[in-house]
Amino acid sequence: MHTSRLLVRSGLFLAAAAALPTALAAPSAAVSGISVSTTGSTVSVVTSACTQINGSWGTAALLGSRQANFAQGRQVALSGTTISQSAAWTGVSPGTYTVVVVCSSGSTAGTQSVIVSAPSVPSAPTISSTRTPAPSRGVMGGAGGATRDYGSLTLGVGGALVGAGMIATGWYLRRRSRPYRL
Repeated sequence: MHTSRLLVRSGLFLAAAAALPTALAAPSAAVSGISVSTTGSTVSVVTSACTQINGSWGTAALLGSRQANFAQGRQVALSGTTISQSAAWTGVSPGTYTVVVVCSSGSTAGTQSVIVSAPSVPSAPTISSTRTPAPSRGVMGGAGGATRDYGSLTLGVGGALVGAGMIATGWYLRRRSRPYRL
């Protein structure tokens, strides 16, 4: 009876541990499905959240500080593949902008603010030391550091593999504690 209680407790623990990665992988409402970057006076956006409907992936808009809605922004059609869709605006003047991506299905893939800096004036070369200073805040790890948004299927399969590994480990340790069994 003592052994059966132990197995029940172990089984409940393993089931909870296997469900944890799946629960953590659930999409959050605060996560944006777009990635915005700037290079000089060019602003670009990349997403993988849209699907193609009637030959269109969707539209992205660049909104200035005085523009209130999607229709007022500089709109560009998304182009790309099923893996990644993108859009870009060139000749953007310095300032703060908001990038909004609306898929062809009508759903919003994401909204993100971006700051376009004034181009720097070339100056005389400076001499720098080869020693780099230590980071002031340490390593910034965690959920926000991902460069690609993996889908629910990928995260679910990963969670299942972790769960299977935990179950196999429990089975192995249980078998190892009884050397008389083959």
